[in-house]
Amino acid sequence: MSVSRLSVGALVVILSFALVRGLRLADADVPPAGYGQPGGEFDITLPRVPVSERAAAKALKPPFQPTPEILAEGKAIFLGKGTCFQCHGPEGKVDGGAAKILPIQPRNFTNPKFDKLRTPGEMLWVLKNGSLGQTGQIPGTGMLPVVDRFIDEEEAWKVILYERSLGENK
Repeated sequence: MSVSRLSVGALVVILSFALVRGLRLADADVPPAGYGQPGGEFDITLPRVPVSERAAAKALKPPFQPTPEILAEGKAIFLGKGTCFQCHGPEGKVDGGAAKILPIQPRNFTNPKFDKLRTPGEMLWVLKNGSLGQTGQIPGTGMLPVVDRFIDEEEAWKVILYERSLGENK
């Protein structure tokens, strides 16, 4: 009789665990399958900006138009003091040397879907705050804040416009 009680108790614990786990997965509080595995970009549908700051970030607009001159300046910063190429690669294709050791691959700026899902303001938020798992949806990528450390906000906007140009018509 004690064996059947134990079995029922064990079943209740297992079902409770499964229910809680299922709810956590539904809320995307846990890393999806493949986290830490070599290969593709992390789910681009999951924002890196916390919910409490997302509306403000999405509302931010670049102070410049993506003219050829601005894009050239953005590219120079991307390839130079912005150090973006280290992870994203020289053409934004995630083939930088540092990308090989990261648990989550950096954003692929040649992916046109990325531009449709993420706004320039969200990208600025990440450049200012890094991507250290602040949302609870995405584990930290290890990207540290670069604005006010390596580049200023004006330069960051130029980099963002350049990065977004990489995914156009591709």
